[in-house]
Amino acid sequence: MTVPQITAVRLGGSPALPLLVLGPSLGTSARALWSRCATHLTDRFEVLAWDLPGHGSNIARATPFSIAELAAGVVEMVDDMLAERGSQGSTFTYAGDSVGGAVGLQLLLDSPERVDAAVLVSTAARIGEPAGWLERAETVRASGTPSMVEGSAARWFADGFLAREPETATALLHSLQDADDEGYALACEALATFDVRDRLDQVRTPVLAVAGAHDGPTPPADLAAIADGVRHGRLVVLDDVAHLPPAENPAEVARLIRAHAAGEDIAPSPTTVAEVRAAGMAVRREVLGDAHVDRATAAITDLTADFQDFITQYAWGSVWTRPGLDRRSRSLITLTALVARGHHEELAMHVRAARTNGLTNDEIKELLLQTAIYCGVPDASTAYRIAQGVLDEL
Repeated sequence: MTVPQITAVRLGGSPALPLLVLGPSLGTSARALWSRCATHLTDRFEVLAWDLPGHGSNIARATPFSIAELAAGVVEMVDDMLAERGSQGSTFTYAGDSVGGAVGLQLLLDSPERVDAAVLVSTAARIGEPAGWLERAETVRASGTPSMVEGSAARWFADGFLAREPETATALLHSLQDADDEGYALACEALATFDVRDRLDQVRTPVLAVAGAHDGPTPPADLAAIADGVRHGRLVVLDDVAHLPPAENPAEVARLIRAHAAGEDIAPSPTTVAEVRAAGMAVRREVLGDAHVDRATAAITDLTADFQDFITQYAWGSVWTRPGLDRRSRSLITLTALVARGHHEELAMHVRAARTNGLTNDEIKELLLQTAIYCGVPDASTAYRIAQGVLDEL
């Protein structure tokens, strides 16, 4: 493995404090993206950020690299800094946006013993499509990073941010324009080959996934997939934010980092009946799909209205929203219970939901085989037939 040179950017805080490492988004510099957020963190952490090859303070000539090699470079950079204070090998908290978040996922897979907690912002286990990244790399090599400014301004910021925060937006767009063409193109090529979707369940470090409600490149569904796929994940979606939450809402991102690193609740649980019901409806739609929920809602009668409200409030709002189990685990439990009780109509619905929640066909097969032992062969036989029909449709 060839480890690329990673440049450290110190954003403040005492060396006596725990270490927080911050990763950049493609086309940004560490200072432009994270400086305002870091001002809310330096009383709690020593804050160290890093720049991609060819970006910001990292002016070394860029050579081809992968996301895994970037992650190894980050560890090397951290150890160099820790060696200065005699604590090489110590753990740290990590937060990264976009490609910085992808590097964070790779760190959790390759160096899990080094990271205490991770906040992954506006990222995904696979970001975009490989062909799109390769096309962008060709464009930048031909026309330079200034050709990316207009499109990035539309992708990076939610409506109104450019007018509301012109200095911050301008600094970020200047960092893109000033980025080295080859360094940017090589980062695109690294993202084209990055895909850890099938490895998320190996991540045991606590993860907070933070999405921007208006993020096009990495929409909230991508962050939900991370939160649901890792062993200990949670999701927060920020309103009025797009692809660069540390710049668009620095105080809130800092609050989330502090709380997650301390193992605190990220936000208070819903307390009113209306809040519980709203949370339940959101989860119900995410798990079962809008089409199913819309059909169920349209079919409500005076006779069934209270029952439907009961299901939304208690099953989805009070149980499925609890943080103690991820949605994959809840799907496994639900499928087993439905097989055991012979609830075949509900079983078909929850096979679809299990796929939405990240279960594979092979995992569903293994679950049904186990039910043949513990629930009975006739029940499992019927369940196999129902599941096969659903999976064929999918």
